[in-house]
This record gives sequence, structure tokens and C-alpha cells, in this order.
Amino acid sequence: MEANSMDRAASALAGVLLLLCLGSVVGNGFIIVSLATEWLLRRKLSPCDTLLASLAASRFCLQWVVIGKCIYLFLCPQAFTYNPAMQVFSFLWDFLNSVTLWLSTWLSIFYCVKITTFAHPAFLWLKRKVSRWVPWMLLSSLGLSCLSTILFFIGNQRLYQNYLQKDRPRWNDTYSELRRFYENFYFFPLKLAIWTVPTAMFLLGMALLITSLGRHAGQVLLTISGRRGTSVQAHFRALLTLVSFAVLFTAHFLSLVLSSAVVFSFQDLRYRVWQVVIYVCTVLYPVILLWSNPRLRARLPGKCCPTWAVAS
Repeated sequence: MEANSMDRAASALAGVLLLLCLGSVVGNGFIIVSLATEWLLRRKLSPCDTLLASLAASRFCLQWVVIGKCIYLFLCPQAFTYNPAMQVFSFLWDFLNSVTLWLSTWLSIFYCVKITTFAHPAFLWLKRKVSRWVPWMLLSSLGLSCLSTILFFIGNQRLYQNYLQKDRPRWNDTYSELRRFYENFYFFPLKLAIWTVPTAMFLLGMALLITSLGRHAGQVLLTISGRRGTSVQAHFRALLTLVSFAVLFTAHFLSLVLSSAVVFSFQDLRYRVWQVVIYVCTVLYPVILLWSNPRLRARLPGKCCPTWAVAS
């Protein structure tokens, strides 16, 4: 009876996961279509929109990889974790997840440099140069993601080769020990290092941006009388958006870490709950991006553009 209830809960969470993935596909697909339409009309995208389109495309592809993996596991529930098909899904997920983290980080830094009002010479110099660095941001995201994915693939391939030798005596015990060793001393430290660097950069950029906007909102509140209500409301809306983005990114990072720490087994209901948390964050990301970008928000019916935007 308990096993049946666990199966029903797992099936319900799998259904929720699939719906969240489809919601993320729709949100990111809308961003891609909107920016692609603008590019076709103008034959040009601003540096900020270029980063935004790249981020939406990476998330769009990432969700389809997750959907494909869910369908595969539904059709082949006994599939071994490190068989060739699962290695392909793992390879694509590692690559696209890393690209997404780095692109989110670069977008955060771009917003920080363009919007902050710090008078330090370094910020003024960055403000003039950052738009020219967008192509290098995209290339570095691809390069760093390729490197990390290759390292993940080497570990997965090593485990798969041992799986092929399962005719050896006591193979199950040997393989279990080897898998635990790789999970604890190879995959988890590697993932932690790869995810922590862009997350720290992202949070630093967001902290500077929130500090700058909060300080500016305080100045507006003290100095402007006639338009104070509208201006302050716009600044606090921007602050709320940024704080939400930072909280979602942190929750996503922590969920990834807990899922990869193998605290719970893959069949454990708590592991699946953390997976749902990860994909709730992925659904809310495009919503926040739509809210923060004036051109994209203007395409939504009945919505007006926000009063804060990133200069190109």
C-alpha cells in the first residue's frame, strides 16, 4: 500500500515536472520569437538583447533535453544511469546548464555596469566598454561550458566502461564503491566549483545593482516632490524584480547542489521535490526577464513598458 502511494506521488511529481518544463518552453520561446522578429525587422539587436536571446535559447534547449529524458525514462524505466542514451542526455544537460548559468551571470554583470550610478573610474570605464565585450561573453560561456562538459563526460565514460565489465566476480560491490567514489570526489567537487564561480559573480553584480538602485530611490524620495510617486514606484518595482531574480537564482543553485550531493537517492521522493524546485525557478526566470525588458513587455497584451531599462 505504501509502495503504491509512493508510486502515485512520484508520478504526480513527474507530471508537475513535465508541466513546468513546458511552461518554461513557452516563456523562453516567446522571448526568442519576439527578439527574432525584431532582428528580422531591424537586422540588428542591442548587446543586451543579444545576451537575452542567447539565454532564452539555452534555456529553451535545456527544457527540451529534460522533456526528452523524461520521455525516454518513461519508455525505458529500467535504463541504466550511465548507458549511452543517458550519457547523451547527461552531456547535453551539463553543457546547456553551464551555458545558462554563465549567460545569466553575464546578463547580471551587463545590467550592473549599465544601470549602476557609481562614480568610480573603473565603473565609468566599464560602462563605455561592456557593450563591445558581449561577443566575448558568449564565446567564453561556450568555451567554459565545453571544458566542464568534457570533464563530466570523462567521468561518465569511466563508469560506463566499468559497467561493461559486469561479468567480473563481485562486480556489484566493486561498481557501487567506484560510483560512490566518483560521485563524492569527482562529480560533486567539479560541479560545485563550476556552479559556484558564475553564481558568485551573478550575486555580486546583483548586489551592486540593488545597492545602486536602492540608493538612487532614496535620493529620489528625498529630492523630488511632483513626480515622486511615479518615480519611486518605478524604482521599487525594479528593486523587487532584481531581488526576485537573485532569490530565484540562489534557490536554483542550492537545489542543484543538494541534488548533486547525493544526499537522497534518485528514487527518494525528497530528491524529486528538489527537482521540482529547480524547474519552478526555470519557469519564473522568463517571467522576470519579460517584466524587466521594455520591448518584450510591450508585446504582452494589456501591459505597459516598465520605466527602468538597460541602455544599449
